[in-house]
Amino acid sequence: MRLSGFFQTVRRIDYTERPTEVSHSPTLGYEESLMSSLKAQVRFRTIFRFSMEFLCAVLVLATGSQIIADDPRQDVSFEIDVMAVLAKAGCNAGTCHGNINGKGGFFLSLRGQDPDFDYRQLTQSALARRVNPIVPERSLILQKATTQVPHEGGQRFHRESPEYEILFNWIASGVPTVNTDAPTVTLLKVTPEDTVLWTPENQQPLKAIAHFSDGSQRDITRLAVYEPSDPLVDVTPEGVVQFHQPGLVTVIVRYLDSQVPVRLAYRPQVGNFVWSDPPVENLIDEEVFSRLKQLKINPAPLTEDNVFLRRISLDLLGVLPSADEAREFVADPSPDKREHLIDRLLDRPEFAAMWALKWSDIVRNEEKTLDAKGVERLHEWMVDSFSADKPINQFAKELLASRGSTYDNPPTNYWRAHREPFVRAETTAQVFLGVRLQCAKCHNHPFDRWSQDEYYEWASLFARIDYEVVENHRRDKLDKHEFVGEQIVKILEEGDVKNARTGDVAPPHFLGSDQAVPGDRLHALAEWATSPENRMFATAQVNRIWYHIMGRGLVEPVDDLRTTNPASHPQLLARLTDDFIQNQFRLKHLVKTIVLSRTYQLASSFSQDTVAPQHHDEQLYARAVIRRLTAEQILDAQSKVLGLPAKFEGYPQGTRAGEIAGVERVRRESDDGDTFLKLFGKPERLLACECERSDEPTLGQALTLVGGRSLNERLQHPENRIGKLLSTGMSHESAINELFWTALTRPPTTPELNQTLALIESTGNPRLVLEDLTWALLNAKELIFRN
Repeated sequence: MRLSGFFQTVRRIDYTERPTEVSHSPTLGYEESLMSSLKAQVRFRTIFRFSMEFLCAVLVLATGSQIIADDPRQDVSFEIDVMAVLAKAGCNAGTCHGNINGKGGFFLSLRGQDPDFDYRQLTQSALARRVNPIVPERSLILQKATTQVPHEGGQRFHRESPEYEILFNWIASGVPTVNTDAPTVTLLKVTPEDTVLWTPENQQPLKAIAHFSDGSQRDITRLAVYEPSDPLVDVTPEGVVQFHQPGLVTVIVRYLDSQVPVRLAYRPQVGNFVWSDPPVENLIDEEVFSRLKQLKINPAPLTEDNVFLRRISLDLLGVLPSADEAREFVADPSPDKREHLIDRLLDRPEFAAMWALKWSDIVRNEEKTLDAKGVERLHEWMVDSFSADKPINQFAKELLASRGSTYDNPPTNYWRAHREPFVRAETTAQVFLGVRLQCAKCHNHPFDRWSQDEYYEWASLFARIDYEVVENHRRDKLDKHEFVGEQIVKILEEGDVKNARTGDVAPPHFLGSDQAVPGDRLHALAEWATSPENRMFATAQVNRIWYHIMGRGLVEPVDDLRTTNPASHPQLLARLTDDFIQNQFRLKHLVKTIVLSRTYQLASSFSQDTVAPQHHDEQLYARAVIRRLTAEQILDAQSKVLGLPAKFEGYPQGTRAGEIAGVERVRRESDDGDTFLKLFGKPERLLACECERSDEPTLGQALTLVGGRSLNERLQHPENRIGKLLSTGMSHESAINELFWTALTRPPTTPELNQTLALIESTGNPRLVLEDLTWALLNAKELIFRN
């Protein structure tokens, strides 16, 4: 059906051609009669015009895509052109009409995930008043966006803009409907992908080309959405990136359902730059130093032996080296002593305990969801696994495929801690695949490729897990969520989740796969997730291990791997993943590769003749990342320096903080050690996320360090390290040296030594002075921070 001629006829109607004769009323004056007549005519014209426009709108809606215009404007498509405009203008963003509650009664699908819904909202809801095919310029969608009528969202584009022209032409063409056979975007190519700008040139235009399934290409630079990762840049509607200050930024270029990251750097000019050409130990140095050379940044020098020893002891074992270990290592002239040290540390039991602690955090190994015996059994299994250097994919496979008794088969406690299909689905994706799926539960993921349907299909994998409570000796009979006793994790014969979008049962699928999952779902999941062909798993584990050793992930946050959150060094992450897979997912191999690199062994400060970069040197790994010790490391360091262990409820005397299986014994009075760990950021393990552990400073932490009751009691204890040093008849100078080497892995400087000796001589009380010195060492930045 062709209606364009009818539209033109309606447009040419002169609504003002009506009798203008004024009927004089004897009861009204001439002016009053005139005004009454004019008002009647206005009402007539308004009603007539509205009726005609409403009739046309009804015809438009009834005929849909069959309406054909007589001009080239018919080529404007809703699913490609109009949807791009809605995204470009921000109309379908979560802060605007894409919000679940809409704005002003106008709803759009978030980021254009549902074109059919958006079409109905534009053309049918609100009495179809948002589009006016008769007089397109009077369409509410155009008038609001250009602020010809008040718009709470402000002006989204100008009347002379391409956005306005596209919407105008689409409306004038009879608002053609969504074409399900329209070509789709198969590739979005943005240039440049990675570039460096040098002052004063602070602008970089981007060019975006969309490739479609029908083989066509289109320059969509003006219609793409540009989302910078940092407010230090602006991006114009035409795709020109404008830096306000030097820095590194990633700009996500988005067009319809395709997204591409672009890396940009803005650097000050470096006159007479000479690359220092540091030695390259392995693939890590190749990638890191290549990037630094590109940005004209010389890395920091190699760190000193005593700093390296302290750093690697904390990173691999979570404890300080002893004074004897430190003196022996520093005095060793062997050129390969660092590599030999690494091998020795990897074989120590503290290494396994360190990684059992890290994994206990993210699989929620704590007594509020398990029980004391389950916590201990799971922790012991983890320690044994890491001691034997069990491949990480095998470690994960045993967790994911587990079932049976939570006491006899410890990995089953993973499922006991996650008792609901959606929690299991989200936790498993985040911990093992580095995918944060939570957003896709309510709508297609706005920042990742996962659809709402894929979320529920993934969740169905976990729907048949059930529990048999063998015994429950809970202390609080009114708390139905408390379980104290053995449970059996079992798999039911049936059970699925329903898709909230469709209301239908969601068939179980792996993420990114449309193949049905046969047989035992957990066994199939374990095999698929940990397969060498599944790079999501390997990449997520490499990034997590790198994060714990280097202080920040190649991708941050560490468990949010997606195209729109690219790695700082993408090629390095890819090469490390390849190496991890080729070496059978061995944790110790990857850790050794990292710590053997010169990048890991760099100092935390630059040499005096090096121009230090600003703000982004840690992201580039131009120097070591300085970070505060964890709660367990600080407390264990205090215990080592004082020679007295902290106390933990339910654990034997002498247990280190880094060896504790859970968080704290529930519903018992905590000891000082438990209170300290909680105060300094040990996570409660309520979330399966690295983010739950905190190193934020608080006033309570400061007061505990400078005057905590437990610390003072241990400082004054007659059997602590100070008492033992004095009881051996050791000279005051030797005692001072011993305390410095134990606490800071270095000898005292000459001023530090002389001032302490002078205080001992002036007070005549060496015990009191050494207590004060130890207190100062325990509060020193050198002890609290790892550099």
